[in-house]
Amino acid sequence: MITPRTGNRVRAPRGTRGFVVFSLAASLIFAPQLSAVPAAVADTADVEEEGTIELSMTSGAHGVVQPDSSLTTSVTIDNATGDDLGAGRVTIALNNTPLADSAALAEWLDSDVAPGTFTSLTTTASDAVTASETVTMSVFTPSETLGKLADGVYPIRAQLAGAMTGNDAPTPQNITTNSVLVVDSDTTAQVSVVVPITATPAGGALLTADELTELTGPDGALTAQLDGVAGTPAALAVDPLIPAAIRVLGTAAPVSATEWLTRLETLPNERFALQDGDADATVQAQAGFAELLAPLSLASFMDEANFAETENSPTPSPSPSPTPTGPVLPTDAELTKVSSAIPRILWPVGDVNTADLVAFNTYFDADVTTILPSTSLPAYTAAHADVDGHDVLLADAAASEALSAAAGEEDAASREANIVEGVAHLSLTRPQASLLVGLDRNETRPADALRATVMSLSTIGSPVGLEALRSTEPASGTLIGTDPEAAAARAATLSDLLSDETRLTAFASILDDPLLLRSPERLQLLRVIAVGTAETFEADAAAHRSATTTTMNAVGVQEPSPIQLFTSAAPLPVWVRNDLPWPVNVKLTATPSDARLDVEPMSDVVALPASNTRVKVPVSARVGSGTLSVNFSLNSPTGVQIGVDQTASVTVRAEWENIGLGILGGLIVLLLGLGIVRTVVRRKKDRAVAESESSSESDAGGESDAAAEEVTGE
Repeated sequence: MITPRTGNRVRAPRGTRGFVVFSLAASLIFAPQLSAVPAAVADTADVEEEGTIELSMTSGAHGVVQPDSSLTTSVTIDNATGDDLGAGRVTIALNNTPLADSAALAEWLDSDVAPGTFTSLTTTASDAVTASETVTMSVFTPSETLGKLADGVYPIRAQLAGAMTGNDAPTPQNITTNSVLVVDSDTTAQVSVVVPITATPAGGALLTADELTELTGPDGALTAQLDGVAGTPAALAVDPLIPAAIRVLGTAAPVSATEWLTRLETLPNERFALQDGDADATVQAQAGFAELLAPLSLASFMDEANFAETENSPTPSPSPSPTPTGPVLPTDAELTKVSSAIPRILWPVGDVNTADLVAFNTYFDADVTTILPSTSLPAYTAAHADVDGHDVLLADAAASEALSAAAGEEDAASREANIVEGVAHLSLTRPQASLLVGLDRNETRPADALRATVMSLSTIGSPVGLEALRSTEPASGTLIGTDPEAAAARAATLSDLLSDETRLTAFASILDDPLLLRSPERLQLLRVIAVGTAETFEADAAAHRSATTTTMNAVGVQEPSPIQLFTSAAPLPVWVRNDLPWPVNVKLTATPSDARLDVEPMSDVVALPASNTRVKVPVSARVGSGTLSVNFSLNSPTGVQIGVDQTASVTVRAEWENIGLGILGGLIVLLLGLGIVRTVVRRKKDRAVAESESSSESDAGGESDAAAEEVTGE
């Protein structure tokens, strides 16, 4: 038996909010001149529950309808229960009091609260819906019934009533779903939309060949980004580390990645470069940086074998043969270049003050156009503004949030509801001539969702590029300003990160090429302060600092076991641990606690990668017996302490050496004596045996002669 759900839905958090069952087939019957707002599913908090009945509505295309037009509304009933839903009736009701602003729009969609009263437009019988089936019906409202509506955003709702479920104990269903209807007669507005193109590697430095293969494959996220913007008027904000990750691989770059980069460069869309790693310029300005952080040399990511070039031999032979000329490595500027990029545009976190805007100009030695959310100003009057003497483009914050959710939504119905909300917010910011939407940093947008979202903005105005938007007459504005405590906390955290980087730079002197550590560290730091991770900045910074500490503890002296020294001179075994994937050069220093123990003071060690390397430290004892300690420490070739010092307890029993030698000598003498005695005894025994045998032979001979004489005498 199904428990009935009655009354209006409760607005769910964004992501579940705005869920609609959108019917493409129903949209085909819409009158070309009509458009209206699809509503979100009633009781969206229950959408994930199994066995519910969901109601959704959509009127026209993306919620915009011309004045004095008729209205066609598509209502969808989704019966996900195991019981049949009987026939009922659907009523469409409109509130003739327009919503005053974006705050009122949010309150209506979130809390089902709106001023004014609702008037029924039409009531239509609904069809029965069998278990686990969906039915879509079209409800038509003539223009005479709709009435003359002034431009504005109006609350609208659909209600299902009278439908029964259950056979043994029929239960009535009363479900309501809400949306808005945008009446807009102004077709002169111009709309710009900016889409960020970013991708974060798992290691935090550069995308690997395997990651690029996946991201730029047919179903890859980067491929979806380009599929979504191709053929649209969207401007692209590109992270330069994406092309850099492809170019550093040279001829070893995946074919799909090089094709993706070529496609990006040939797209006609306007584009500009984000800071490397999409790093936030705001926190750098608030930390007092004189210039923006930049990647260190990317040479350590390149293999010369992947950049060998050939040239034709100048000799006048009929068929010039290719001659290797040696590798020509691209410069960092060539690696990170974003082709055809519009210069001097920054898109930082929006919590800025006037001093930050001044710093932005300093970073580029020129006037910079900064993209900020409309919430940065107390009054949002235009997309292009002169804010405290600085050039600023203002993205409608509420519309950008809703449309960002739409662009990342795979479900077409949920996407349409978010699109309608975003369009409604844009309508409420009118009558300004230009509008700007900035989608959030989302690296997993479905291509169809991104394309549908960008193209939907044509219902509220004509597309315009960023350069054209920058050329419009700016309005005057003043920043709200930042929270000083929050800004100081961010700046302090960034300073701590840079302090760790300084310590890591000193630590990296143990490598033949310190950039093997330093360059990835800088790239990881840039990603920690990325705009897209601003909400998790403190947690990300803490994790990065912990990882840096782990790296600097990757090399050290293994904790030694107690050592017994039974001779006055012998090597002490010491193990140097190296958890890094590269060999390291260190100096091992041994310092005894007592001058009676001579120790080799310093040994040069080349510790093998990802292993423990044994080092023999020569020692000699000036004391016959005693317990001493030896302190072992590591230093880099430049004198930087590496790892934690370790102390070995050494027990000296040097007098045992003489005792042992005496005992050994005595044993040798004894063994020699025993050998001599044994030899003498054996020889005497052998002589006696020989004499006995000789005597026996003589006696036998005498008896034989006597017998012979007797025979002769006879």
